[in-house]
Amino acid sequence: MSRAYETMRLHLTWPLLKQIVTVPKICFSYSITRRCAVNTGCKPVKRRNERKPKLPADWHTLSWEERLADTVTPLWRMSYEEQLQWKQEQQHKILLEMAKQLAQDSMHPFSNDLRFPLLPIVASQVSDGYRNKSTFSVNKGVDGNPKTVGFYIGNGKAGNIVCVHGDHLLNMPSKHSMVARYYEDFIRLSPLRPCILFHDGGHWREITIRTSSSGHTMAIVYFHPQNLRPEEIGIHKAALVEYFTQGPGAVCQLDSLYFQESTMTRCSNEQSPYQLLYGQPHIFEEVLGFKFRISADSFFQVNRGAAEALYKTVAELNRACFGGTLLDVCCGTGAVGILLSPQMERVIGIELIEQAVKDAKCNAALNRVHNCEFLSGKAEVVLPDMMPTLNCDGGLTAVVNPSRAGLHYRVVRALRNHPAIRRLVYISCKPDGEAMRNFRELCCGSGFKRKITGEAFKPTVAVPVDLFPHTPHCELVLVFER
Repeated sequence: MSRAYETMRLHLTWPLLKQIVTVPKICFSYSITRRCAVNTGCKPVKRRNERKPKLPADWHTLSWEERLADTVTPLWRMSYEEQLQWKQEQQHKILLEMAKQLAQDSMHPFSNDLRFPLLPIVASQVSDGYRNKSTFSVNKGVDGNPKTVGFYIGNGKAGNIVCVHGDHLLNMPSKHSMVARYYEDFIRLSPLRPCILFHDGGHWREITIRTSSSGHTMAIVYFHPQNLRPEEIGIHKAALVEYFTQGPGAVCQLDSLYFQESTMTRCSNEQSPYQLLYGQPHIFEEVLGFKFRISADSFFQVNRGAAEALYKTVAELNRACFGGTLLDVCCGTGAVGILLSPQMERVIGIELIEQAVKDAKCNAALNRVHNCEFLSGKAEVVLPDMMPTLNCDGGLTAVVNPSRAGLHYRVVRALRNHPAIRRLVYISCKPDGEAMRNFRELCCGSGFKRKITGEAFKPTVAVPVDLFPHTPHCELVLVFER
């Protein structure tokens, strides 16, 4: 590793990076401590090639709480230090696979090692109760009650779904559990049935709870209208407001209560507007001295403290590109661009979700940042049209932070074919998924993919950041240069 740090072209300031990097001294083994379960706050989804420990052999004899933990947070049986070591090893394996694929593409022999440094994983400041957003489902509980609010075990195809309460979960704040329990009480008092299968009728669906570090709370209730008339829905909305403002749910002290009528599993604000039933339209969060507005459907990292470490890491890796223009692709509500704005002359953010762009513009104004502009639309449409006319005086750097689906090929091609981009920072929440395809497209020879003519990138440094303790996931920050 010391040889890597001496590579001056990386332009890394190790003393600053050392402030945010944890170098764990760890003996890798399973902890025998039977702690409470942990949950990611979403339905468990089995993904192809997912790297995670196997379930215990006696899984079916465990309690429902332990089954839930083993299903969605397989690392809960490890100490946090052991989790960090496990994730470090997994990221190393993923990057070795990337190096192997790149060697195959270039017809060069694979030497079974990394030709660039993988720095130690950056630990989360808080490992328990860190979530600021949780979505609770409604389904049949352990006792058979169909109006149970919690998290799924099982799947619909097998017909064995059980909804388990999340009160005990290690990464779940008590405020989230409290609101979920009171929502359960409310729907059990309601004459309307829960919406478990869309085609089978029923109305009450999920609830999302968002909180800020200052203690503000937003709840979003999802509702299937079925064949109810607007005035009938209005009666139940009024009952919901009364329950959470004057009834038993008032103890939750909600700052915002939203309601969305949805006939699909997920609806954007454009498809079905979020209706503010009570309180303030937004809550606010502070990150590294900057203030950010959070709307009902805003994307915001679920672990604020670890997000600060992530953004510090990106800023440090980008120090060599002081000045010039930053392209922030898949910018969300503008966090990366706004936080890096003091380093840059100009920041251009591109985001698909229109409400997120509105939030990004508001966040720039809120922080008196005047060198950021944010564009709404599909990156694969906006970026190729914009690149030829972009003024690159002072240099051009790209930061991309896509979803698990990765970047569209046309986005990669536009970035690759622009000669002024000398450095690209890729933030990936699943580097062994579709992002791997992006890595190959960024680094392949021009003959590998049709219409890719630009000089190839090379990976120069990687830093894992743990935003999701107790789960197999972490963010990987990977720097490409040419």
